[in-house]
Amino acid sequence: MHTPATSAPPSKFRWARLRPHLIGWACISPWLVSFSFLMVYPFIASFVLSFTRYQLVGSPAFIGTENIQRMLFADARVLTSLRVTFTYVLLTVPAGTAISILVALLLNQKVRGIPFFRTSFYIPSVIGGVGLALLWTTILAQNGPVNTALRWTGIEGPNWLFDTAWALPALALKNLATSGAAMLIILAALQGVPQHLYEAVELDGGAEWAKFQHVTLPQISPAIFYNLIVTTIGVLQSFVEAFIMTDGGPGTATLFYGLYLYRQAFEFFRMGYASALAWLIFLIILGLTILNFRVARYWVYYEAET
Repeated sequence: MHTPATSAPPSKFRWARLRPHLIGWACISPWLVSFSFLMVYPFIASFVLSFTRYQLVGSPAFIGTENIQRMLFADARVLTSLRVTFTYVLLTVPAGTAISILVALLLNQKVRGIPFFRTSFYIPSVIGGVGLALLWTTILAQNGPVNTALRWTGIEGPNWLFDTAWALPALALKNLATSGAAMLIILAALQGVPQHLYEAVELDGGAEWAKFQHVTLPQISPAIFYNLIVTTIGVLQSFVEAFIMTDGGPGTATLFYGLYLYRQAFEFFRMGYASALAWLIFLIILGLTILNFRVARYWVYYEAET
């Protein structure tokens, strides 16, 4: 006589289905906790504080749109810092992109010692931060290596970091020297370009410029686009260079928006107003990023797309 098998209780099947999901959530829980407290909470808190008057001591006082009105219509330093920051973007992003492409093309050659040259160009990007800013403060000093080299050629160099006309270009020069990370991305894209495309150009009688224009540039355009987005966002948030090398001077020549925001928050303790400033630059960056993605459809080539 056949005895029917005893079915497992529904709770056991439910646990068997939930167990992999619970293990997955448990594995990513450290990241979720850190992301919530270090990203989501400050993001929401800054939005709330932007409508308050808050100076660290005491409780925030709700003042409506007073901070926004002051930021847009009454504080001339906001416009000044934005002008300086956008000028810095124009000085560094196009030139840095061109340099990273040129250097990547040179470092993509098969010559002896190429690993050494690649490493040498990439090292400044690894150092970064305060250490590199202090190093460049010495390099651009009145009697530093740059001016010494210029004197050998009969040129008297300016007092880079203390001259209103040269302070911002000096910071841009320091920024251009750290194009190694962007170069590395372009180099990886170059090494992924199919060789048969170059051979097709040769069969059609194309020269080196034709190869670069019709094969290399379209194939590496996604990498260039990525660098443009990341570099633009990073430069718009520039802070360390001005804070360490010039303190925003001389005058307001290097008063980056990030430095002005820092002063409002941690020197004048206007946390509510600083939060409003932070949201303004966030919206500017968001708008520029969306614009870049809109324009990208006209020049960025993706092989998978028809």
